Amino acid sequence: MRTGIATVCLSGTLEEKLRAAAKAGFDGVEIFEADLVTSSLSPEAVRSLADELGLGLDLYQPFRDFDSVPDELYRDNLRRADAKFKLMDRLGIETILVCSNVATASIDDDALRAEQLHGLAELAADHGVKVAYEALAWGTFVNDFEHAWRVVADADHANLGTCLDTFHILSRGWDTEPIERIPGEKIFFVQVADAPKLSMDVLNWSRHYRVFPGEGQFDLPKFLGHVARTGYNGPVSLEVFNDTFRQADVERTAVDAMRSLIWLEERTAKHLAAGTAESGDPAATPTPAQLAAASRAYPMPLTTLPQVAPPSGINFAEVKADPAAAGASELERLLAQLGFESRGEHRTKPVSLWTLGDARIILNRQQARGVAPAISALGFDVENSVTAVARALQLKAVAVPRTSQANEEVLQAVEAPDGTEVFLCQDTLWAEEFGAGLPASATEPPAARIDHINLAQPWQHYDEGVLFYSSVLALSPQPSQEVSSPAGLVRSQVMQTELVGGERAVRLALNLAPWVQADSVRGTVADTFQEHIAIAVPDLIATARACRARKLPFLEIPENYYEDLDARFGLEPQFLATLRELDLLYDRDEQGDFLHFYTATVGSVFFEMIQRIDGYDGFGAPNAPVRHAVQHAAQKSK
Repeated sequence: MRTGIATVCLSGTLEEKLRAAAKAGFDGVEIFEADLVTSSLSPEAVRSLADELGLGLDLYQPFRDFDSVPDELYRDNLRRADAKFKLMDRLGIETILVCSNVATASIDDDALRAEQLHGLAELAADHGVKVAYEALAWGTFVNDFEHAWRVVADADHANLGTCLDTFHILSRGWDTEPIERIPGEKIFFVQVADAPKLSMDVLNWSRHYRVFPGEGQFDLPKFLGHVARTGYNGPVSLEVFNDTFRQADVERTAVDAMRSLIWLEERTAKHLAAGTAESGDPAATPTPAQLAAASRAYPMPLTTLPQVAPPSGINFAEVKADPAAAGASELERLLAQLGFESRGEHRTKPVSLWTLGDARIILNRQQARGVAPAISALGFDVENSVTAVARALQLKAVAVPRTSQANEEVLQAVEAPDGTEVFLCQDTLWAEEFGAGLPASATEPPAARIDHINLAQPWQHYDEGVLFYSSVLALSPQPSQEVSSPAGLVRSQVMQTELVGGERAVRLALNLAPWVQADSVRGTVADTFQEHIAIAVPDLIATARACRARKLPFLEIPENYYEDLDARFGLEPQFLATLRELDLLYDRDEQGDFLHFYTATVGSVFFEMIQRIDGYDGFGAPNAPVRHAVQHAAQKSK
């Protein structure tokens, strides 16, 4: 598949955008008119730079408000177009994007539109240019891709075709199956963007909230599957308007963008392998032979990646801290009060291992000068770590360099967008490198394990994190939620494996820190980017009493919470009294019940102990505002 990106997706100058696109591995770019107009580079210099970088210049855009206008304006529009066609010749670009008219001067007459677009195509042919006509979602009269195609078909000119844009089609909820009725040779260009599903004006939605494929909620594999079936074999190019991307590092954004197209190619091949246009499951796992056949079945080839199953569990969580920093000794005391046991020091590194049943926490003091306790790495159980890392590297992840001695396990890791190191583990043999290692049998208690991890994300990398974990680890993103806190709304995106036998192997929550916190460096300020590790136990009340006996500092829950809890659920009085006594929180869903409590925060890390009863599948979200408020008050009092 030929990959492309519009320069409007990226920050910086036109030269910086071209260099970043080339470095990320794109085949071509769309030149957005404003980027050229404001550039100090001549059209000839832009063409020369693109040639030097190995980039194709695939599209010039946008040309607006051309069609269905009065004769005088039509003649003026042809003059405008002639100037742009001459400019495109200097750039070496063969295709121009013409948007459906959004101006008040537009006349609702399809015959006139077809006639005027035919005249434009005639002029374009004189310059060796092709015209791709696109229906804008907010077009005055043409806002539907089928309508745009009918006009193109009526105009009947070899140099006139249509452009399909996922946002303009999917934001309006149009049925995508009719795409297959458009001849592939008459689709001159395809633009893709994802987006969260929002209830707002479609123009503002488009201008500010588009994201890269895999970071929103549109069914892009289904869309591109329809396109593939037409026989189209041109560029698939990103056109994303996003305020965050236009402020973020240009090279990093380009890499994230390229990762999104690699993800989309693979998901489209899986969709096609599923074999149905309407109900193909993009999350399905076809056999390698089926996937290979689907990737080669159409003129547009689709690259696939090494196939991996979702992780089967969380192997460990690592917290990094300077032993001289405030909270380092408090962290070890906190683990002991939770019931964790120290398994000793690593034989060659300043690292220690703590366990509670199958829950493993590593305390890392390497290269930690000045670092208050913060989550620094996560380990996931995978079937084949070599294959999993190979897939991650093809998805543009960065490998984590790690020095190992001859008698140590070689652990494979890549870096997540927020800097967290992600280890892909096949077993726990690495634990033998620590003092006592792991116990012979996990009976302390037997069902204790890491249930989920909450990671706070810097504002500029939040969407990138969603795509990273869904593409690299095959975790499924859930609809995002917003939780209130004293510092503002916290946006949360859960990434998780599918339910198997009523259990989920991995749950990961990515939280977007409020803007008031977002400018601080992660892990260096105690009240910034609070994150936590949740441990599931079989009997939370017994665990809480044991922790109380060990003098664990609980997060103190206000009495108002319990009065509200009683009003909502009508709990048995003795049970409610136990919750009050132990500062426990409670929730219920259609499956079952949820008990949990929180520790105080050390550095930027705190712990949550939980019990899921009868298949409860949430996170106690109604209790999150209480937790945020109590933590905020505790920090203010320090």
